[in-house]
Amino acid sequence: MLLLRQVDRRLGLCAAVAAVLEDTRRRASCTHDALSLLQQRVYGLALGYEDLNDHDALRHDLAIQTAVGRTAVLASSPTLCRWENRADREAAWRIHEVLVAQFIASFKRPPRKLILDFDATDDAVHGKQEGRFFHGYYDHYCFLPLYVFCRDQLLVSYLRPSKIDAAKHAWAILALLVKRLRQAWPKVRIIFRGDSGFCRWRMLSWCERHDVGYIVGIAKNKRLDALTAALQQEAQTCYAAVGTKVRWFTDFPYAAGTWNRARRVIAKIEHTAQGGNPRYVVTNLEGAPQHLYDRLYCARGEMENRIKEQQLDLFADRTSCHRWWPNQFRLLLSSLAYSLLEAIRRLALQGTELAQAYVGTLRLKLLKIGAVVLRNTRRIRFLLSSAYPDQRLFLLVAARLAPG
Repeated sequence: MLLLRQVDRRLGLCAAVAAVLEDTRRRASCTHDALSLLQQRVYGLALGYEDLNDHDALRHDLAIQTAVGRTAVLASSPTLCRWENRADREAAWRIHEVLVAQFIASFKRPPRKLILDFDATDDAVHGKQEGRFFHGYYDHYCFLPLYVFCRDQLLVSYLRPSKIDAAKHAWAILALLVKRLRQAWPKVRIIFRGDSGFCRWRMLSWCERHDVGYIVGIAKNKRLDALTAALQQEAQTCYAAVGTKVRWFTDFPYAAGTWNRARRVIAKIEHTAQGGNPRYVVTNLEGAPQHLYDRLYCARGEMENRIKEQQLDLFADRTSCHRWWPNQFRLLLSSLAYSLLEAIRRLALQGTELAQAYVGTLRLKLLKIGAVVLRNTRRIRFLLSSAYPDQRLFLLVAARLAPG
């Protein structure tokens, strides 16, 4: 809890979000301001408390009271529930603006290149929430949120109904991000990266017109397989002769029937004991096919780990409100919790054994540790155990997060 408080103060994240959220409550009747409500909920998620009911006990906890900056009892679960249900479209927009502003502020000097990773995932629902539909691919009722990351930093977590194409609204979000990032860094090179769900020729054409690089998967089809049939057959013959995996790369111009022109497609020709496994990627980037595929395109797999952190460790899938915008707000609360934990990893854990640790591991090693809390009218003291095995790492992180 102390480290969460420290990193939040360093970033000013919750304060920035609270400042842009409209609070329509009658101030004279409010015991808890918007900032303390936000911090209580975000810190709770970061510590592993996903349900509002958890706060019926947490509101009396001295540690979370200290982190929020209060010495009185915090908000109850009904108060937090009413606060969440006031969320609307404007709140979602403003929080995303803060996330992007935080990302820009994290750079000491203008970056030369940014790779924006887009991906959609399923968010299973088990009630009658607004906007929930059955999705044939995932075989259950769900939402279809869209995430955008740049390396480990989260820029967008956008809740969508599942009856749409996976690339729906991705073009508009990419355009907004490119515009905002180029306002901050006019010379930055931006690359759009996604799987085959985002291979839409109008989006690729927009990237070409606006000097945005792209490397996007393209689903296998009969025509692509026909163009690489000779190489696939040769790989099969080679595997039969040597008995070890064959993995080759080539590229060629290709245009689907609906495309406005041909584009460069990279093909991975692979044959193993399980048979052939061709893969295809479309790109406007220069470079050797194997380098672009292995070092650039396959690196997008890291984004899927970040989504797992969001959903498994920070409960981004707890979208159980009936109304749409409170569910989007809950998704963003998890995103704010992720941003705090990612900042601890990025700012304070470089060069340590936890530099690449999942947020669940950070919570276990650095946040959920035993302590005695003593509070009187003059001071609050946290007494940590001398047997705590990671105390040196804790002290290092605390020192690195201290105000400059």
